[in-house]
Amino acid sequence: MNKNNQKVALITGITGQDGSYLAEFLLDKGYEVHGVMRRSSSFNTGRIEHLYLDEWVRDMKRGRLLNLHYGDMTDSSSLIRLIEEIKPDEIYNLAAQSHVKVSFEVPEFTAESDALGVLRLLEGVRIVGRAHCTRIYQASTSELFGKVQETPQRETTPFYPRSPYAVAKLYAYWIMVNYREAYHMYCANGILFNHESERRGENFVTRKITVAAARIVNGLQDKLYLGNLNARRDWGYAKDYVECMWLMLQQPEPDDFVIATGEHHTVREFCTLAFHYAGIELEWQGEGLDEKGIDKATGKVLVEVDPKYFRPTDVEQLLGDPSKAKTVLGWNPRSTTFDQLVRIMVEHDLEHVKKVYHLK
Repeated sequence: MNKNNQKVALITGITGQDGSYLAEFLLDKGYEVHGVMRRSSSFNTGRIEHLYLDEWVRDMKRGRLLNLHYGDMTDSSSLIRLIEEIKPDEIYNLAAQSHVKVSFEVPEFTAESDALGVLRLLEGVRIVGRAHCTRIYQASTSELFGKVQETPQRETTPFYPRSPYAVAKLYAYWIMVNYREAYHMYCANGILFNHESERRGENFVTRKITVAAARIVNGLQDKLYLGNLNARRDWGYAKDYVECMWLMLQQPEPDDFVIATGEHHTVREFCTLAFHYAGIELEWQGEGLDEKGIDKATGKVLVEVDPKYFRPTDVEQLLGDPSKAKTVLGWNPRSTTFDQLVRIMVEHDLEHVKKVYHLK
């Protein structure tokens, strides 16, 4: 804690979807928040500008509660320096190369950042002497379950990762457990199932769908191309999930938790609902590579399957059991329903498209 008895949190990956929501949440809780961001030639702070601009540019009378620092999970010296300077009470490690498909193309970088990056962070905490006064949250993933061994998946379900991303996250999961047991550090893994929002990057399938639906209905795009329409995912709202990250670090003892809604839907279902909220009713014809989503009103083909979006090894279905989180953390996994999530994302992208393209 700082000299005012205010809790201090360090968030890696603060410029991402989860990082931005978590920063908002912690600021509302009265934390002093520090974020780590990678140096880039282009600004990538769009998701958090409303936080740090409001704090120290637009209202200079208020304290600067959000502080940004350059660092990288592949650079142990930067992590050690930041931990020593900031002296965080809590660290939330959200930084990662988090795109599953991309991890097949950059497997070495994915391992460096997602696996060894966590080791560097843990060692940094130990080196500066904060092993017993800093609590650490690791953003784990449902992709650990991969080729699922039981349904639904819970904390005791065996892991079977199916991508370089998932394998790297598997190392991160177990190194957290190892440091918890070997050094008695407060290390908690949050095994979060798919969680989306209007802040999700456009190269992720859910946001790709909602942006395409908004563009197509406004005549700015002809078709949407997708991969495996049958893939099933347990989709929740990212804004709801960050509360669990915080709750995990408030428990008397560190533990690992599955965070999920307990229901799953296909990519096809997500797509159908997204187009519905954009004002287009789809019907599906054909099978496999020949399956198409057709506008019922016009007969025009709007969605097609493209094999280039298939993964070398795919995960067919993920369905989480949030019973432990509900019981121990007192968390409601269905604060935002699947239907509400899709509607929020589509309505945001309809407004976003109009703003970008100056449409009425």
